[in-house]
Amino acid sequence: MDVTPETAGDAEPGAASITLEGIRKRYPDGTEAVRELNLDIPAGEMVVLIGPSGCGKSTVLRMINRLVEPTGGRILLGGEDVTRVDPVRLRRRIGYVIQNVGLFPHQTVNANVATVPRLLGWPRDRSRRRVAELLELVGLDPARFGRRYPHELSGGQRQRVGVARALAADPVVLLMDEPFSAVDPIVRGRLQEEFLRLQAEVRKTIVLVTHDLDEAVRLGDRIAVLSQGGRLEQYDPPAALLGAPATPFVREFVGADRGIRRLVVTPVTREAVDPLPAAGAAGLPTVPLGGSAYDALAVLLTSASDRVVVADQGRPVGVLSRERLLELGRPGG
Repeated sequence: MDVTPETAGDAEPGAASITLEGIRKRYPDGTEAVRELNLDIPAGEMVVLIGPSGCGKSTVLRMINRLVEPTGGRILLGGEDVTRVDPVRLRRRIGYVIQNVGLFPHQTVNANVATVPRLLGWPRDRSRRRVAELLELVGLDPARFGRRYPHELSGGQRQRVGVARALAADPVVLLMDEPFSAVDPIVRGRLQEEFLRLQAEVRKTIVLVTHDLDEAVRLGDRIAVLSQGGRLEQYDPPAALLGAPATPFVREFVGADRGIRRLVVTPVTREAVDPLPAAGAAGLPTVPLGGSAYDALAVLLTSASDRVVVADQGRPVGVLSRERLLELGRPGG
């Protein structure tokens, strides 16, 4: 993971919307990596770009912070056309995280996280406070990890330090290019969970590139499916994407098991449950209201029951049958 360090001055706090208007990238050899892409990314949301290799998703990411210059179209950040501003000024507002950990090997964790504040000329005390705050935020004890060097960290810990460094100057946008793909599946799942917790606190506008559909479904507020040439096939929340693929390309891309994936992002709501039976629900397993339908199905599959009790803060509100759970995974469920 890495953060682009070409910054100067103070960054703006908060989050900003991103609008891509007819963005194109054509290389001198005639290759069209992206052509006529239009996309609106609301402030404070996490949008995932996904598609087959070579579909232009990483190119789109790099055009947003102008590591790759677009051939045509406009990119608006908080309403400002960034294709007309100084790239250095633009990057003051953007954190950039890449797949391979790019920490400076001969600097401590504290020094790595303080890279951008140091370039911005922050006072030492302010920088020190910010580093400690961010390490706490990403789940690393500053007293324990701050003076360590990258080689003394696990892969997952280095990933967290990379995210902390990208957030150091409080950017309005965070760009992430396959940030969790270099770690094993167990660590990846933990990092994804931590990142969801982090996003709930900081509420940044995040554009994340991945090739992993399960990761996209788990993390994204919206998912943009791209095909060759950066063609936008569908742009929807995960449940809508899985429940109603808009094109044959999307239907094939999300696969025949999209119903199971849809359960992961489908919450158990009061509308989905049946009334409690008159005889009561003693002995039935319990799942929380608002939990995922996938977790409820997992409880059913590991119990001898064909129904679960749905409880709101420990108080039963109804029951959910196996048949109803499976319906929730079908289109229109």
